[in-house]
Amino acid sequence: MILRRSIATFLTLLLIVGLGPLAAQAQQAQVNQPAPDFTLQAADGETHSLSDFEGKYVVLEWLNYGCPFVQKHYQSGNMQKLQKEYTEKDVVWLSIVSSAEGKQGYYPPDEMVEQKKKHDGEMTAILMDPSGEVGQTYGARVTPHMYVINPEGQLIYMGGIDDKPTTDVADIEGATNYVQLALDAAMNGEEVEIQTAKPYGCTVKYAAR
Repeated sequence: MILRRSIATFLTLLLIVGLGPLAAQAQQAQVNQPAPDFTLQAADGETHSLSDFEGKYVVLEWLNYGCPFVQKHYQSGNMQKLQKEYTEKDVVWLSIVSSAEGKQGYYPPDEMVEQKKKHDGEMTAILMDPSGEVGQTYGARVTPHMYVINPEGQLIYMGGIDDKPTTDVADIEGATNYVQLALDAAMNGEEVEIQTAKPYGCTVKYAAR
């Protein structure tokens, strides 16, 4: 009897351990699947959940102001222009900082508010993710890594912001902006033709694990 119980316990533990990676994988963000919900505190102290914005288009932008690839889009005004254009169309734009404390891109919340002002940010909010949990769930690898979510809560685009993986501001002109394409198509009731693209930028400065 004791032997049978031991075997049963062992098999149960083996099943749990074996399913662990599958369960984690199931929670990862995938195109054409529901975007994983999350709750994060914004730099200004407010708390936001993705589910708060049900019924709206949402853009997630992984942000690191110290990254040259991010600077390309902010120093040129390209990112702010996109933010302003779409937030004026009732799109929610959430910039997420997954840099761990002490690493490039991390600022205490009050300093992050000042960074937003310094860079003339037009995003809805800057969300703080120092644990990196949300970034890992979404598979955010670089800054800027971009995601577009439709009003039904499905992820309809994930990847690079455009097709010019350089730090050269001059390359913005003439680039194909995938975020813009996805939003324009979806908001016009059309199919999003490019749903994934290779992301480019600086690696996200996650906490050591």
